[in-house]
Amino acid sequence: MNALLLGPTGLTGHALLLRLLNDPDFKSVSIFHRRSGRVSHPRLKEKIIDFDKMDEWKSALHGDILFSALGSTLKKSGSKEAQYRVDYLYQYECARAAADNGVETYVLISAGMANSASKIFYSRMKGELEDAVKRLPFKRILIFRPGLLHGPRPDKRRMEGLFAQISKGISLLPGLAHLRALSGDDLARALIAAVKQPPQKEKIEVYESRDIFRLLKAGETADQ
Repeated sequence: MNALLLGPTGLTGHALLLRLLNDPDFKSVSIFHRRSGRVSHPRLKEKIIDFDKMDEWKSALHGDILFSALGSTLKKSGSKEAQYRVDYLYQYECARAAADNGVETYVLISAGMANSASKIFYSRMKGELEDAVKRLPFKRILIFRPGLLHGPRPDKRRMEGLFAQISKGISLLPGLAHLRALSGDDLARALIAAVKQPPQKEKIEVYESRDIFRLLKAGETADQ
C-alpha cells in the first residue's frame, strides 16, 4: 500500500508516521505539511505545502489510502474561524482532491461526541466534517472518534495529564473502561489495524472509543 498522511507532526500523526514507516505492508509514505519534520527514511516522501494554495500541489495526493490527522486548538489557532479553516476546510479540500485523484480509502481522526447538530463549536465542526467527507466517492471511509488523547506534544497542555489521570480512575468502574485516556501511539496502532481488516459491508466504518479499545485488545491477543 502507498499511504498519504496529513498532519505528520501532531501527537497521533507523528506516532502514525513512525508506525507506517516501520510496517512492510506500506511501500511508501507521503507526508504533506508546512515545514520539514526532519524525519528521514528510504520510503518517506515529504511534500512541503501551503494549504491555501492547493491548486499547486493537490495533484500529488495520489496513493491507496489517505490518513487525515490534521488538527489544531482554539488557543493555537487564535480564533474559531482560524481553527475551522484547519480542522474543517483544509481537511475536506484535501479529502476531496484525493478522492478525485482515485485514492480508494480515507481514514479520518475525528473526535468523540462529534455531531453536526451540537451546540458546542468543536463537536459541531467535527460532525460537519464527518458529514461532508461521507459524501465523497471513496470506496472505503473509516472515521475514528477517540476520547481524551495523551502523550508527548510540542505544545504542552497542562490539563491533559490531569484529565488523563481522572479518566483512568473513572475507567476502573464497571462498564466504563472505554472512557480511559488513549495514547497517540495506541490510536495510531488502532488506525493501522482497522485498515488491514477486511472491509465491512458498509462503505463507512465508524469507530467509537470502545471500538478502538476492542481493536487494540484484539491486536494484543493476536500477538500472543
